[in-house]
Amino acid sequence: MTIHKEGTGTILVTVVFLAVLNSAVYYFFPDNDLIRKIAVVFSVLFSIIILQFFRVPKRVTVKNPKHIIAPADGKVVVIEEVEEPEYFKGRRRQISIFMSPVNVHINFNPLSGIVSFFKYHPGKYLVAWHPKASTENERTTIVVRHESGTEVMFRQIAGALARRICWYVEEGKQVEQGSEFGFIKFGSRVDIFLPLDAKVLVNLDDRPVGGETVIAELA
Repeated sequence: MTIHKEGTGTILVTVVFLAVLNSAVYYFFPDNDLIRKIAVVFSVLFSIIILQFFRVPKRVTVKNPKHIIAPADGKVVVIEEVEEPEYFKGRRRQISIFMSPVNVHINFNPLSGIVSFFKYHPGKYLVAWHPKASTENERTTIVVRHESGTEVMFRQIAGALARRICWYVEEGKQVEQGSEFGFIKFGSRVDIFLPLDAKVLVNLDDRPVGGETVIAELA
């Protein structure tokens, strides 16, 4: 299993925490086999959860300039027409994907193009499915200009547990469909804003695979 670079610090803290926990259990309960076994089982399960969260999956992106690829693993929780006030200042088609703590939290570029806009917003930590999370939570806003001139916006949004958003993009830089553009820790959401004439290819409650599933098609 390959571990993502963003997991190094968390895994180190986890190892230290579990070592201290088990040492304390063995010190204070030297003759209680049940409590010692519970501590060991908890440590193993907790370690597996942390490791699977930071795993790097093998994904194969079939690149197509008309396709919009899922930017994250998770569940489709929003498909609606909305007013986008930050950049487009007009109507767009929004698709939101909620990532639970058991999902891979790598974020993938949904299309190839030039980053025409980027902004980081500090903010709150409402639960990721809250209607105001898209505008009030800590988040990034990224806009990529497609080769056709069409621009697509996507946002990384922190949730109640996610307290760190990582991004690997800069304004003016080229990005490739299916490559990583960021990472969000422990439960979060990605919103994507498409032109109204884009054809949506997913439904509510679908579970797209980041970097592989085609969620929409540009006109």
